[in-house]
Amino acid sequence: MRKKIVAGNWKMNMNLEEGLNFAKSVDRYFREKPASKAEVILCTPFIHLAGVSEILKNSKVTLGAQNCASEPSGAFTGEVSASMIQSTGAQYVIIGHSERRSYYHEDDRLLNKKTLLAINAGLKAIFCCGEVKAEREEGRHLIIVKRQLEEGLFTLPAESMKMIVIAYEPVWAIGTGLTATPEQAQEMHYYIRGLVREKYGKECAEGMTILYGGSCKPSNAAELFSKPDVDGGLIGGASLKKEDFAAIAEAI
Repeated sequence: MRKKIVAGNWKMNMNLEEGLNFAKSVDRYFREKPASKAEVILCTPFIHLAGVSEILKNSKVTLGAQNCASEPSGAFTGEVSASMIQSTGAQYVIIGHSERRSYYHEDDRLLNKKTLLAINAGLKAIFCCGEVKAEREEGRHLIIVKRQLEEGLFTLPAESMKMIVIAYEPVWAIGTGLTATPEQAQEMHYYIRGLVREKYGKECAEGMTILYGGSCKPSNAAELFSKPDVDGGLIGGASLKKEDFAAIAEAI
């Protein structure tokens, strides 16, 4: 069975004290619960990584970052490399979130470079893909996602794919109150799995975890996760409330 994952993306929220206290509460909650069917990941801002890593030692909860630099080291003021992230104890990093693509103009060539650096540093990459509203309305959503995967991810050798999680983000459903229907999510996840199968074979495709990231919340999580190709969620706003985040994790 492929791994089920619920990853919380804090984005640019919570100062250091708030973040550490929140991580403690999430860790405490999952320590007291029966073993979850999903791997739970907290993807925090860079300043939280080292402190949250200490909190999550011997925890059921795993640590991830939200981004990494496109260079391994050097004179790149303000950047944080994949190896720096790995040295904190983090195991995952989000690559190509729609906000990075949109606000910071990160293209698939750059994201491919970041993905390779992350894998070489020993991190698992949560590689994001997805279409904006106009592309969905024009019926180009499948074409857009195919291009993002082919240019950003599918240059990797087959052995590297075990370090990859794919996250589908319908960009039009992030922070807008809109949500892809479970049927729309399943259509895209099925399509993505098919692309992986064409490139890397059946075994890789069936083992690939594909997450949904688009306004997933307690009220719709169970229905989304019930679809055969939806293996969990990349959670934004709802990951900032312990009760909501826990409910989504328990929906798997």
